[in-house]
Amino acid sequence: MRRDPIRQVAYFVPDVRVAARAHSALYGSGPYFVAEHIPLTLCRYRGQPGKLDHTSAYGQWGEVMIEFVQQNNPEPSVFFDMYPNGGSGIHHIALIVDDIHAAMRHFEAQGFAEGLYAEVMPGAGFAMMDTVKAYGHFTELYEPTPPLLGVYDLVKRSAQGFDGTDIIRPFAF
Repeated sequence: MRRDPIRQVAYFVPDVRVAARAHSALYGSGPYFVAEHIPLTLCRYRGQPGKLDHTSAYGQWGEVMIEFVQQNNPEPSVFFDMYPNGGSGIHHIALIVDDIHAAMRHFEAQGFAEGLYAEVMPGAGFAMMDTVKAYGHFTELYEPTPPLLGVYDLVKRSAQGFDGTDIIRPFAF
């Protein structure tokens, strides 16, 4: 039986900086690390080659990472699947799993198709499983690689003692 805890809640928004500042003002989350035009070495959308240019802001809210995502290109994507007319809202939750491909097969066996598979570097992939009809959001999967855990650690450590200043901070993969 799987017991993977939610590690992240992600929202699709038109502007990650505006969303991060608003969330921080309301909930005290942050600071937010903004990665512009995140490079992908591989991108597959619904089983076909895809193109995704996106910017993300990562911040901490209690024990959960918050991500704000904006898409910078017009190509079809899992983001536009949920928000085709420029809307915004919750998009996915993220789980860190021991074996991404085994977890993908598990989700597929339960009737949840792969919406997106992408890699930020060869072997460092993430998948968005289409759990929208059942849960109202996608489910993102990735493995606990040292770079990924390093990002989670940086964001969480930076939130300790965060006083609400310097909310937006640059970040690169």
